[in-house]
Amino acid sequence: MRNGVSLWWHVQSRNKKSVTVDMRQSEGQAIVRRLARECHIVIENFRPGALERWNLGWEVLSAENPGLILVRISGYGQTGPYRERPGFAAIGEAMGGLRYITGFPDRPPVRPNLSVGDTLAALHGVIGALLALHHVQKGNKGQVVDVALYESVFNVTESLLPEYDAHGVIRERSGSTLPGIAPSNLYPCSDGSYVLIAGNADSLYRRLMTAIGREDLRDDPALAKNDGRAAQMDRIDAAVSEWTSKLTQEQVLQKMQQAEVPAGRIYTAADIAADPHYAARGMIQETVAGDGAPLKVPGIIPKLSATPGAIRSPAPKLGEHTDEILKGLGYSTEEISALREKKTV
Repeated sequence: MRNGVSLWWHVQSRNKKSVTVDMRQSEGQAIVRRLARECHIVIENFRPGALERWNLGWEVLSAENPGLILVRISGYGQTGPYRERPGFAAIGEAMGGLRYITGFPDRPPVRPNLSVGDTLAALHGVIGALLALHHVQKGNKGQVVDVALYESVFNVTESLLPEYDAHGVIRERSGSTLPGIAPSNLYPCSDGSYVLIAGNADSLYRRLMTAIGREDLRDDPALAKNDGRAAQMDRIDAAVSEWTSKLTQEQVLQKMQQAEVPAGRIYTAADIAADPHYAARGMIQETVAGDGAPLKVPGIIPKLSATPGAIRSPAPKLGEHTDEILKGLGYSTEEISALREKKTV
C-alpha cells in the first residue's frame, strides 16, 4: 500500500480507464447500458442476481447488444444450491481441493500466500471470453461465460478426483514433494540454502545418479522406472540430500547444469528483481504510481510476435476518466454536471 492505494492496483489496472457509476440509480443503470452497447465483453463479479436487481442482467444487456459476451465470475457459479453464498478466493481454494493438499503431512492445511483462486478464475474467464468471442466472429450471438471460483481451482487439481474414484485414495499433504513423482524435491545445501532438483524422468534420473556418484541407484533395476522410484522415494531423496548437503547451492546448480538435470533455487522478490533472465525477457517493467514515483511491476505475458503487449498507460485514479468516457457516449457537459450533483458518477 502507498498513499492509500494498493500496489497491486498498479499491476491490475495498467492500460485501463476508470469510470465511477452508482448502479443503484436509474441514471447510473442507463450509463452502464450505454457502455455495454459499445462493448464486446462485459465482466462482473457480483453474487448471482445483483445485476438483475439493477436492471442490468443478461436479458437486458444482450437485447441491446446481441453480440455481447457477459463474463460472470462468482464464488459458486450462477446455478446450484450454493449460488447465493458469498465466496472469496480462500473459500474457492478450500472447496476446490487445493487447500487440503497444501502443506506438510504433520501440520494443518495452509494457504498459498497469494490469491490463487482469484487468478485461476480470471484465467478461466479469459479462456471463456476468447472462445465466446470466436463464436461471435463466426456470425453467432453472444453468450454468458459462467465462471465459479471453486471450479477454477478444481479444474487444476489433475488426478485428484480420479484417484479417489478408481482407488478410494484421498491425496494428502506431501510437503515439498509431488506424490508418485521421484526424485523431485527440495534438498539442503552446505550454506544453509536449498535447491530444487527435478530428476524424475528416466533419463534424467540416470544422469542425476551419475552426477552424485550413486551408480548403485542408477543401475538398480527396481528404480529404472518412475513407479519403482516412487515406491522408494525416501531412499532416493536421502541419497540426493546427502550429496547436496556437502556442497553450496551454487556448486549444486553448476553440477546439475553440467549434467543437464533441471534444478533451481527458490526465488525471493529480491532475486526476481535482480535476475538477468527476467530482465532480458522484459519481465521487469517500470510504471508510475499515483504519487508520481517510479514503481517496478511484472512485464506482460503471453508474448506475441506480431502484436506484443506493452504498458501504454499507468493505472488510473478512481473515476479519473469518467468525464472522458461519458462525453464519448454522447453526454453533454451539462448532463455530466447533473449526474455529479446526484452523485450518480
